[in-house]
Amino acid sequence: MFRERGNKFLEATPMPQGAMLLADKGYDANALRNAVTERKAWANIPPKANRKDPICFSPFLYKARNLVERFFNKAKQFRRIATRYDKLAENYLAALKLVAIRIWLRGNESTA
Repeated sequence: MFRERGNKFLEATPMPQGAMLLADKGYDANALRNAVTERKAWANIPPKANRKDPICFSPFLYKARNLVERFFNKAKQFRRIATRYDKLAENYLAALKLVAIRIWLRGNESTA
């Protein structure tokens, strides 16, 4: 699974020293873990059931991934974000920021 596309993604993504990569079980590959370790970061990926060698994994830190997944689920409820009408990345990012503000306001509105 982690072959050419995964290497290109990691090379293009800025990952500061000490950063943590959160991913699901589908990304549990030695090649990905080695690539992240070479960049002096840490891959917190749950091990697959058929993994032979034990790895370091923190379920407590993995819970933060759920927040990100839920945010993107809420953001995709907005048609402009789900279908990506914008041609320029700057416009798409601006629309995503507006959606994030709207989601935050919706979650923090007063009912009184």
